[in-house]
Amino acid sequence: MHAGIDERMASRRARVATVAALAVLLAVPLVAGALSAGTPAALLSLPVESIVVVLLLVAVASPRWRAVVAGVFGAVVVAAVLAAALDAGFRATIDRGFSPAEDAPAVVSAVGVVADAAGPVNAGLLVALVAGVLAAAAVVLARCALRVGRVAARSEGAGRIAITAVAAAWIVGALAGTQLVPGVPLAAAESARALAATAARTAQSVRDQADFQRALASDPLRDAPDGGLFGALAGKDVVIVFVESYGEVAVRDSAFTQGVAQTLREGGEQLTRDGYSAQSALLTSPTFGGVSWLAHATLHSGVWADSPQKYDSLTSSDRLTLARLFADAGWRTVSVVPSNTGTWPVGRSFYGYDAMLDAGNLGYTGPAFSYARVPDQFTLQAFHDRELTGSHAPVMAEIDLVSSHTPWTPLPRLVPWSEVADASVFDAQPAQDPAPIELWADPHRVQEMYGESVEYSLGALFTYLHAYDQPNLVLVMLGDHQPARIVSGADADHDVPVTIIAKDPAVFARIASWRWEPGVRPSADAPVWRMDAFRDRFVDAFTP
Repeated sequence: MHAGIDERMASRRARVATVAALAVLLAVPLVAGALSAGTPAALLSLPVESIVVVLLLVAVASPRWRAVVAGVFGAVVVAAVLAAALDAGFRATIDRGFSPAEDAPAVVSAVGVVADAAGPVNAGLLVALVAGVLAAAAVVLARCALRVGRVAARSEGAGRIAITAVAAAWIVGALAGTQLVPGVPLAAAESARALAATAARTAQSVRDQADFQRALASDPLRDAPDGGLFGALAGKDVVIVFVESYGEVAVRDSAFTQGVAQTLREGGEQLTRDGYSAQSALLTSPTFGGVSWLAHATLHSGVWADSPQKYDSLTSSDRLTLARLFADAGWRTVSVVPSNTGTWPVGRSFYGYDAMLDAGNLGYTGPAFSYARVPDQFTLQAFHDRELTGSHAPVMAEIDLVSSHTPWTPLPRLVPWSEVADASVFDAQPAQDPAPIELWADPHRVQEMYGESVEYSLGALFTYLHAYDQPNLVLVMLGDHQPARIVSGADADHDVPVTIIAKDPAVFARIASWRWEPGVRPSADAPVWRMDAFRDRFVDAFTP
């Protein structure tokens, strides 16, 4: 009696396991499509990948080859899900699809941002967890395929009829365009489609790289005479300030940009009282949501570097940068990149900087603010003390203000400029804001903190200009890219504000033909240039 009960229970468990395996086979190959479409409705289809693998497993007699077929199936489906997840993540953050040929460095950088926000140990555990989940998913898929294949084979005629009927339904659905729900086809091949799309983007990346190499070979400034450039800026300090994530969304009216608008209004009014003038426009950035160095390289070089692969090619070339052109014309050139924690060889080999200030030599000993280790106020103060104090040769510098870098928490607060040099003034500030993992659970709070971060960075710059009178300063303030879609919205473009600030009216006479708008807040009707147009137009304007 007990043996009979045990047999019935074992049979019931076997049926449940088979049903679960079938459910996995029907659902998981559709996950890539759900990620691409952004809706779980894509799971209501028949996946051709599962139909094909079961047909193969029924047809193959050798246990070894069955294991190979099932293993390949599991690996292919998991690879497709990973590719679709990366593609969805790239589109949500930097607004373009994922290409393995170009984007491996960006994935590494993303892990670095997570490490800055959550700590290197937690980031390492997260990477290990993801790798483990992917490997386990491939094994589970393979075992589910083997189980369903065995059941279909043992059922002989009934099993073959069932799988043939499902295959026929898929074919008919594909030919007729049948949809179970609007926009969701009955016949799906989402894993295959995800891998094909990734392969197509990779092939396009290779073609784009060839075109980019041809563009690099032609530099209109290559034969410019040494010492003949920037004559209209003689004796002036020229500083390019990139404000991290300062996109057009920050200068448009919304619930989370009211503080930014007030900061720009009050900052502009204070600049006017201090004798400064300002004109603004918009630049179209080659990147979106991140990968800031693409914007930096594009602005400096005058070529459109919109991927890490192109950046690597560009920085390995002899293309002339603004920094190198200024150095050739007699300026001392300086980079200030407080997010750099290691060596940066291209700072000298490509950009041509005479001096490079970073997290290691700025002298900051206070608390880190997530990715933005150094508060923008301290960055500006350190640069001013080292490069602009007293009599000095004209300086051309790029300064990166990174306090507005994602994850936008915790944030520094403005302190009196007389206290900035003592980094301990920032000690209590990080505890005033939520941790990144807490903040990012609430999209509205993320938007609010983004606005506050831009307020801080702009406020640091405006109050710096008020605190230190600099009649010979020409400052170019611009964003590097729009913030991620969670802030900028689904329809945001790639435009960022750009503003030139100076006291000398002759500076603005040189750019009158640009027809930029007065003030520090460009309107929606402001002129728009591609960022790669800036280098040559700037050189032309200030070279008599």
